[in-house]
Amino acid sequence: MTPEPSAGRALEAAQAALAAEHAAAYGYGVIGARAAAGRSAEAREAYGGHLSRRDALARTVREMGGAPRPAEVAYALPFEVRGPADAERLAAEIEDRVAGAYSDLVRAAEGRLRREAADALSAAAVRAARWRGVGVAFPGLTERGERARTS
Repeated sequence: MTPEPSAGRALEAAQAALAAEHAAAYGYGVIGARAAAGRSAEAREAYGGHLSRRDALARTVREMGGAPRPAEVAYALPFEVRGPADAERLAAEIEDRVAGAYSDLVRAAEGRLRREAADALSAAAVRAARWRGVGVAFPGLTERGERARTS
């Protein structure tokens, strides 16, 4: 039996969100090592949150009939992280990317998965605003506009 097209889109979006969570967990390993002492607890909390969401998404992908994407061995960072300011900038960028993945999942999913994706999108937007010191009007969509302008 072939899954419905909407179910296929939801599974694809869940896999993309899972990949974003894998990358976020990796990135927070770097952030934790470079964050200012006053923000290290925030970095640890975010890391734990991403691990929890990653594990939940892996279960969801299996429930949807898919094989969860494994984490990469390593991820290329968008810039060199030399100190606390770079760590904060990386954290905000990671959260923007995670929010983007969850915004796609919100559009593709229904029911419980859509609610969970909306909650994750909101959490990522709040973390990004805290790291950056300011929020964005449409979390999860900002980076798509940036990619369109640079493509």
